[in-house]
Amino acid sequence: MKRIFLFVLIALSLTACARNKPAPLGADAPADNVPDIVGSYALNALDPTGEQYGGTLTISAGAAPNEYHLQWLVSGGIHEGTGVLEGNQLTAAWHSVQGTDQDVSGSASYIVTVNGELYGTRTIDGVEKPGTETAYPNPK
Repeated sequence: MKRIFLFVLIALSLTACARNKPAPLGADAPADNVPDIVGSYALNALDPTGEQYGGTLTISAGAAPNEYHLQWLVSGGIHEGTGVLEGNQLTAAWHSVQGTDQDVSGSASYIVTVNGELYGTRTIDGVEKPGTETAYPNPK
């Protein structure tokens, strides 16, 4: 329980970061020369209703080549998913973590830039319109 509380507290504190004007993105990475995407990212996002939110996205290597584990700590929830990188496009399926305030799932699709940023859409199952997310790498 303390772990979930800590994650939610961090996500809420990072929400203030989403209020700042996002930095410009780099050009789309060439499909044959994509930077390493493993790491932690700061999120600036809009949900399907146009409401801003923020948080963090952590990407770690999966069990297979070009497979990744994703974890979003966002306002109101913790979401986890598995994604595949094909060229410069990362696609993933995600779900909320059991025991959090949400019970949702969906998909995500991002383009990777030459600077390692991610931008794209994230859907919620049952909601027609997607939201948008931009993820900026945190310094390593």
